Amino acid sequence: MRRGRVFGARRTKAVLAAAAAAVGISLGGHTGPLEAQGFPDRPLRLFVGQAPGTATDLVARAVAAKWGELLGQAIVVENRPGAGESLAADAVAKAAPDGYTILFGSIASHGIGPAINRKLPYDPARDFAPISMVGSVPNVLVVYPGLPAANVSEFFALVKASPGKWNYASTGVGTSTHLGMELLKARMAIDIVHVPYKAGGAAFTDLIAGQVSAGLFNLPSQLPLIKSGKVRALAVSSLKRSPHLPDVPTLDESGVPGYAVVVWYAVFAPAATPARVRERLHADLVKAIESADLRERLTGQLGVDPMTSTPDELGRFSQAEIKKWARVVEEAGVKVE
Repeated sequence: MRRGRVFGARRTKAVLAAAAAAVGISLGGHTGPLEAQGFPDRPLRLFVGQAPGTATDLVARAVAAKWGELLGQAIVVENRPGAGESLAADAVAKAAPDGYTILFGSIASHGIGPAINRKLPYDPARDFAPISMVGSVPNVLVVYPGLPAANVSEFFALVKASPGKWNYASTGVGTSTHLGMELLKARMAIDIVHVPYKAGGAAFTDLIAGQVSAGLFNLPSQLPLIKSGKVRALAVSSLKRSPHLPDVPTLDESGVPGYAVVVWYAVFAPAATPARVRERLHADLVKAIESADLRERLTGQLGVDPMTSTPDELGRFSQAEIKKWARVVEEAGVKVE
């Protein structure tokens, strides 16, 4: 089995096309021969629910460049940060279903968000047509370098000694950077104040300056800051250590048994997008992710484990994630602020 594929053995192009076509039929799409003729004949827009410079944005731009090359049209990234990525998701859900407006979705828009907020303006299952998984990354617990805590144990001791004194930043309510820390708070019985930001860049700036104490951010956005000493890494949120930070332990190793929060990325189109358009989007996205140059960019520079899926697999996975995070929300007692 090829490394990075989590949904089964590598498929041939013919099998991928057949799987996508089957999903188009099951979703009620039409498969007439003229449906996607000429698609795409103009640039596409890829909505991203995080600000420029965040991990999600960096991954989306890397994927968009290669994917657009294969599609023969530019894919323009449009950042619509805020509200746990629901602003970007809602914009795509209400867009014309012609394949030219697509969503770079994630655990926030199609996992945690629907679990934490039952009043979202979109339905993650009804309003979207899944295209494919893209990849996954761990989060990393980082602190202001001036904080007197060199490891997770010292950090917990510091927070427990002064309940409510310390705070942590997130990239928005309903994101993994928020709920992952709330789960950690519940598991370790610590009192640390949540400070949500609409943009990751602002959160990182305040962390570097010591305006906030800590954060559980996506790994790709933190690697340059960690390597330059602007923030201190205490632990990663996956069950295995990251090859990019081999000396940084996992939270599981650091006294939080079984703790694992892995961020995933995927692409979705509006629900009524014609089946043959979805087939084209899917086929070229899979080619892009499996290309050597993009895989090197994702794994070597951004710390992402690339993966692809059929549309059906992505749909089932997203629904399972919503159920899983609903349990986490209940355990952590998290409510939309």
